[in-house]
Amino acid sequence: DKHHDTLHAHHHHASGNIKTAFFLNLGFTLIELVGGIVTNSTAILADAVHDLGDSFALGQAWYFEKKSHQKSDTRYTYGYQRFSLFAALINTAILFGGSLVVLVNAVPRLFSPHHTDARGMFFLALLGIAINALAMVKVSKEHSMNAKIVALHMLEDVLGWIAVLVVSIILYFYDVPILDPILAILITIYILFRSIQNLQTIVPVFLQAVPDTFDIKIITEQIEALENIRSVHHVHIWSLDGERNVFTAHLEVQNMVTANDYQRLKTTIQTLLAPYHFHHSTIEIEYPGEICRNSISFIQNSKVNIPHQ
Repeated sequence: DKHHDTLHAHHHHASGNIKTAFFLNLGFTLIELVGGIVTNSTAILADAVHDLGDSFALGQAWYFEKKSHQKSDTRYTYGYQRFSLFAALINTAILFGGSLVVLVNAVPRLFSPHHTDARGMFFLALLGIAINALAMVKVSKEHSMNAKIVALHMLEDVLGWIAVLVVSIILYFYDVPILDPILAILITIYILFRSIQNLQTIVPVFLQAVPDTFDIKIITEQIEALENIRSVHHVHIWSLDGERNVFTAHLEVQNMVTANDYQRLKTTIQTLLAPYHFHHSTIEIEYPGEICRNSISFIQNSKVNIPHQ
């Protein structure tokens, strides 16, 4: 349908933007390695190592975002959308690791600052800001969790190079090399804070929590208010990837219904759920006196005694 086609086009676009960010970051990492040696800047070399980790993160993010476009099959019956979410979790872990590496290298420099080639740092910083900002703009237009984490990687790099630019200007005129590790530590703390915020979004999706945009009590009450509905139970709402949401519920009717009544009930529920834009919904209808298939009584009555051989 139109909504599905729009989502497919959106995720295909996200994959293309992450691909662009990957090649931009990988190419600049090679430039950094050379530039760090030429300018004798341990900060730039450390950032090159960090960007190498970013390149790995972007590479697997591109792979998983592309993988998430695959249609459902007999193994992944809901499709591959959660691969994008998995990539977001891996990227967050890499971001944490990279930030800790920066802290480990920056803290000792507070007590033993290093002198660097300020002019070389300045021009390399300008190039770093331009390339990483371009990559960030490309990815930040997307809404998937995977793309958001990738954009955070790019933001970290942009802020890092702005810090290098500021420090290079100051160092060109004043001999205060301790500014470099101070700025690096402040930026890293900020990125770690943002990473924790992203984890607070990702983990509930992995644990199949009800998305914050839904009030399961209100939806249940809306269905219970329909004609001939006695009760609604086993209501579940969860998200595949932070964007596509799934709804399931058991409905017990008050009276036996005809085939036409059943069809009208399905249409009514479909209309009721339409504003919520569920990617997938499943409704189980239970007739008066019927034991719920998820109840203990049904499970016990369904056991089959297999004779011993």
